[in-house]
Amino acid sequence: MAKVLVVGANRGIGLEICRQLAARGDSIAAACRQSSAALEAIDGVEIYRGVDTTDRRSLDTLAGQLGHDSLDTLLVVAGILARVNLEDFDADSVRRQFEVNALGPLQTVVALRGCIHAGGKIGLVTSRMGSIADNTSGGSYGYRMSKVALNMAGVSLAHDLRSRRIAVRLLHPGYVRTDMTGHTGQVEAPAAAAGLIARMDELTMATTGSFVHQNGEALPW
Repeated sequence: MAKVLVVGANRGIGLEICRQLAARGDSIAAACRQSSAALEAIDGVEIYRGVDTTDRRSLDTLAGQLGHDSLDTLLVVAGILARVNLEDFDADSVRRQFEVNALGPLQTVVALRGCIHAGGKIGLVTSRMGSIADNTSGGSYGYRMSKVALNMAGVSLAHDLRSRRIAVRLLHPGYVRTDMTGHTGQVEAPAAAAGLIARMDELTMATTGSFVHQNGEALPW
């Protein structure tokens, strides 16, 4: 039975990942700023409230609560989306997306890396909108740029954690119908979560640092 920590677990994809992992018998720790009734309804999940990926103190507190070498897998799902285009450019929105989408996940790994045992796994939920080669439409400056930065951080983490045999994967969930997308999109959260879980299950040191769609497709940088 694996011990998995999901950061950003109170809604959307993170919530559905918790549901599916708990249903198959994994031991689940769920971290979030605020819990939700849906998260509370999942049997056996340890919920850690008040965890903000942009607040190092809250992450250090979580690390102390979890303990050294306590996790098999860390999944960082938390993120935000705000549309910033040329016509309505907002530098503060871009900065905030960098803070939450790029610095937040990296800071989470930095704070919690001692909780992951040697041979463990890290999954960072990113987006194919962070692919430079795949950008054929422009726009969405803050979101695209922050996800490019997260992708770079993930590859660096894959190199830096290799000595501990901790594999890292960058995960694109698809365009998912959640609160973040205003319930638009092409994929339902349960399907996206199942794909992300499968991609993490198959992750090995041979594929550490890879950037993949939840359907298994390798994505261009």
